[in-house]
Amino acid sequence: MSALEFTVEPSTHLAGDDQRAQILANPGFGQYFSDHMAIATWTAEKGWHDARITAFGPLELSPATAVFHYAQTIFEGMKAYRHPDDSIHLFRPEANAARFQRSAQRLALPELPTEAFLDSLHKLVELDKAWVPGGGETSLYLRPFMFGSDPFLGVRPSSHVTYCLIASPAGSYFAKGVKPVRIWLSEEYTRAAPGGTGAAKTGGNYASSLLAQAEAIEEGCDQVAFLDAVEKKWVEELGGMNLYFVLDDNSVVTPELSGTILEGVTRDSILKLVTDLGYTVTERKISVDEWREGAASGKVREVFACGTAAVVTPVASLKWKDGETQIGDGNGGPVTAAVRSALLDVQYGRVADPHGWMTRIS
Repeated sequence: MSALEFTVEPSTHLAGDDQRAQILANPGFGQYFSDHMAIATWTAEKGWHDARITAFGPLELSPATAVFHYAQTIFEGMKAYRHPDDSIHLFRPEANAARFQRSAQRLALPELPTEAFLDSLHKLVELDKAWVPGGGETSLYLRPFMFGSDPFLGVRPSSHVTYCLIASPAGSYFAKGVKPVRIWLSEEYTRAAPGGTGAAKTGGNYASSLLAQAEAIEEGCDQVAFLDAVEKKWVEELGGMNLYFVLDDNSVVTPELSGTILEGVTRDSILKLVTDLGYTVTERKISVDEWREGAASGKVREVFACGTAAVVTPVASLKWKDGETQIGDGNGGPVTAAVRSALLDVQYGRVADPHGWMTRIS
């Protein structure tokens, strides 16, 4: 692949200081966007080209654009953090670049070189560094995505592809303190099947989870958990987060990667952090019966979910059509709290970074 470097075209219509300050005081999540975005084009004839950082704004697309009809799209989710010395850092961007490439392979999209992926991140964040909030668990959420932009209705891999990167200031996910969540067990719907796209971060996986998530809300729950598509007995993941279980012998277990589970960057980081904290961690199959019976007997002491947005979230209970079981006292537990603190302390620069996960924006 030839080198792809993003040129910078600063916007002439920047948000005013007062407007930006008002937004950063209460940004929420995914509601506001910074002044710029990155964009690049790939074609079968020219490969990757026309890479630039430019003013944030609408994309002009034909109604026949491939992604609207065949869902050929992938994305990533990551954050930029402001440290106590006012420097700005990314968390494991190379891991996101690698997963973006794996997702592209599965969706028959061209791979964006790691160097180009990182170049777009660094230049956009540097240009829009005033949009990185400080204090609490705030951050600048980064959304790289790629889609088939060929205006053609035939079913084939798109010969015209667009890469974009946008940035959105994000407030603390738990503004009033960490809140344990109730989980609804989906026994009718599945998230992914063997040979499918479960391990890719693609829009269709999330679209297929929405009906089950709506069912969870109707049942008074916050999130939905999916089982495997073949035996309907093995726990896989939530609609957008991976799961961890803490057992009564203080060992930690997470469902093993099977090709149907998303390889979360936060999940992978926690594998290392749990070991750093002195616990034994195992990746293996976990049945829903082990979860239910273990919670009832006390063998399963804690359950937590993890992902980029909420970082680490304690699970209060698991509900299904015939019952519900509480996890521990329903308020989370010490291992969950320790893992959450350890990860956030690294991300926000409050402790040393022994694994070299943080990349400073120059």
